[in-house]
Amino acid sequence: MRVLVTVGSTRFDALVETALSQPVLSVLSQKGYSDVVVQCGNSRVDELGSTDVERSVHKYGVDVILWRFKPSLDEEYDAADLIIGHAGSGTILDVLRRGKPLIIVPNPTLLDNHQEDMAHAMGVLGYAKISTVNGLSQSIMDLDISKLVPFPPFDGSKFRSLMDQEMGFES
Repeated sequence: MRVLVTVGSTRFDALVETALSQPVLSVLSQKGYSDVVVQCGNSRVDELGSTDVERSVHKYGVDVILWRFKPSLDEEYDAADLIIGHAGSGTILDVLRRGKPLIIVPNPTLLDNHQEDMAHAMGVLGYAKISTVNGLSQSIMDLDISKLVPFPPFDGSKFRSLMDQEMGFES
């Protein structure tokens, strides 16, 4: 089974470092995950040199692939059995619309801490498991995928109706 860890285009050193740590990789291995893909963005990563495009390592019982950026994460999302990601709205929607289990780890260093608000809302609604960087290994251990609420499919008619109303086409 495969896990994708993604930090998007930002720098989230703490999440990348924790995702590559012994406690997290060991608990992933215990839960049956054998492959961990880490999209590390601009984060500092000891295992990935400044000129490396991609690197594979074996750590704590799992095979790890590290890389910074790709034009699209669609293939990675589709191949993953679990996604651990920052609380960017694009990441959250892409993952949940695919029906994939998601652990959201907000980046508290970002301005106005908007990721915390988004993560909290998704957690309260039951769509995803919310974690902190320090609590990630425990969140993985406690994750019960069967208890996650399926994310509703996109309904473009709601947006169209709102726009029609705003433009005065509906009364």
